[in-house]
Amino acid sequence: MPLSHNLWQANQDLAAIALNSPFVQGIGDGSLHREKFAYYVGQDAFFLEAFARAYSIAAAKAPSWESFQVFHALANGVLQELNLHKSYAKNWEVDITAVEPGSTTRQYTDFLLATAWGQPVGITAVAMSPCMRLYAYLGKALAEKGIPAHAYTDWIKTYSSNEFEPLAQQLEDLVDKYSPDTALTRSTYRYAMICERDFFQAAWQGFNAI
Repeated sequence: MPLSHNLWQANQDLAAIALNSPFVQGIGDGSLHREKFAYYVGQDAFFLEAFARAYSIAAAKAPSWESFQVFHALANGVLQELNLHKSYAKNWEVDITAVEPGSTTRQYTDFLLATAWGQPVGITAVAMSPCMRLYAYLGKALAEKGIPAHAYTDWIKTYSSNEFEPLAQQLEDLVDKYSPDTALTRSTYRYAMICERDFFQAAWQGFNAI
């Protein structure tokens, strides 16, 4: 099996924790309190800006023109996602230009950018892949019985869509092409999944606690 598949399967415990978290389940059934989602929107916008920068750094270090183009296409996908957050921000009265990142958000973004600057593109792809695969997984799981009509419908539509899944797969293809199956690869993937788990927990709490 491809390395990306094995890494994802090895971290199903953390994927299940994220799916069953009160924050994600609240998105699924529409019961999530407005202020919790508003906090998440601001923090996620800050995170996505760092995510796009990490893609750009990886693109500059890409060993082939083909992978350079893929990294840039993925960065464009993040920019489209940020446009969705701008729409959320307007609806939820969040000024994303004035967001102060919480400690959990900063911990995650610092990890991604340090990896992008200091590691080969394969390890950078490994650090970024859990976010993409996890969101595709969550979106599909929440939409499994049909997409409900409530305040968080657009979130579920976005991450369960046929447009988002190929982005996750493109990044995983880069993992499979450039990443060695090493302890560093496995620990990098695991740490990114832990950051995802903590990000949802911090959003539920309404502040970022490590």
